[in-house]
Amino acid sequence: MDASALNSIVMLVLIAAVFFYVLHGVIRSAVRDGIKMAREEEQPQSERAEL
Repeated sequence: MDASALNSIVMLVLIAAVFFYVLHGVIRSAVRDGIKMAREEEQPQSERAEL
Protein backbone atom coordinates (compact mmCIF):
# COMPACT_ATOMS: atom_id res chain seq x y z
CA MET A 1 0.00 0.00 0.00
CA ASP A 2 1.59 3.26 -1.03
CA ALA A 3 1.06 6.69 0.51
CA SER A 4 -1.53 7.90 -2.01
CA ALA A 5 -3.83 4.95 -1.34
CA LEU A 6 -3.51 5.48 2.40
CA ASN A 7 -4.16 9.21 2.00
CA SER A 8 -7.31 8.55 -0.02
CA ILE A 9 -8.63 6.15 2.62
CA VAL A 10 -7.91 8.65 5.41
CA MET A 11 -9.59 11.46 3.47
CA LEU A 12 -12.63 9.27 2.81
CA VAL A 13 -12.94 8.47 6.51
CA LEU A 14 -12.57 12.14 7.48
CA ILE A 15 -15.16 13.29 4.96
CA ALA A 16 -17.58 10.59 6.13
CA ALA A 17 -17.03 11.59 9.78
CA VAL A 18 -17.76 15.26 9.03
CA PHE A 19 -20.83 14.32 7.00
CA PHE A 20 -22.29 12.17 9.77
CA TYR A 21 -21.49 14.80 12.41
CA VAL A 22 -23.44 17.42 10.43
CA LEU A 23 -26.25 14.95 9.81
CA HIS A 24 -26.42 14.20 13.52
CA GLY A 25 -26.76 17.92 14.29
CA VAL A 26 -29.53 18.37 11.73
CA ILE A 27 -31.50 15.40 13.03
CA ARG A 28 -31.03 16.52 16.63
CA SER A 29 -32.35 20.01 15.95
CA ALA A 30 -35.28 18.65 13.93
CA VAL A 31 -36.27 16.33 16.78
CA ARG A 32 -35.93 19.17 19.30
CA ASP A 33 -38.16 21.43 17.19
CA GLY A 34 -40.69 18.63 16.72
CA ILE A 35 -40.89 18.02 20.45
CA LYS A 36 -41.31 21.75 21.06
CA MET A 37 -44.12 21.97 18.51
CA ALA A 38 -45.87 18.92 19.98
CA ARG A 39 -45.73 20.40 23.47
CA GLU A 40 -47.16 23.69 22.21
CA GLU A 41 -50.09 21.84 20.61
CA GLU A 42 -50.85 20.09 23.91
CA GLN A 43 -51.32 23.38 25.78
CA PRO A 44 -54.82 24.84 25.93
CA GLN A 45 -55.43 28.02 23.95
CA SER A 46 -55.62 30.20 27.10
CA GLU A 47 -52.14 29.13 28.25
CA ARG A 48 -50.68 29.87 24.81
CA ALA A 49 -52.02 33.44 24.92
CA GLU A 50 -50.24 34.09 28.22
CA LEU A 51 -46.86 33.12 26.78
